[in-house]
Amino acid sequence: QVQLVESGGGLVQAGGSLRLSCAASRRTFGSSAMGWFRQAPGKEREFVAAIRWSVGSTYYADSVKGRFTISGDNAKNTVYLQMNSLKPEDTAVYYCAADTFWTGRIRGDYWGQGTQVTVSS
Repeated sequence: QVQLVESGGGLVQAGGSLRLSCAASRRTFGSSAMGWFRQAPGKEREFVAAIRWSVGSTYYADSVKGRFTISGDNAKNTVYLQMNSLKPEDTAVYYCAADTFWTGRIRGDYWGQGTQVTVSS
């Protein structure tokens, strides 16, 4: 069983930055893509960003384009989310996700336990 372990969440003021990290517990896990979702209180989980390893393509939700950057190391099954110019509406639990094969979007074959990001105004 593959476990995804996130780190880097916390409390930050609006306009600040945070960097989230996620690593797969098993180095031999061959993911096709990894990414991030988030879920705010009372709302459904939503897609934030993803990276597809084979072509190096990145994908972003419109709400974070230009502010968030996803990157990673396929060989290490590690993905990062650099979050800049944070807004209070970015407050949510952020979940790491990984897929074993690509279908046009990241689905979340595996999930992390989530890390809280809180942006104060």
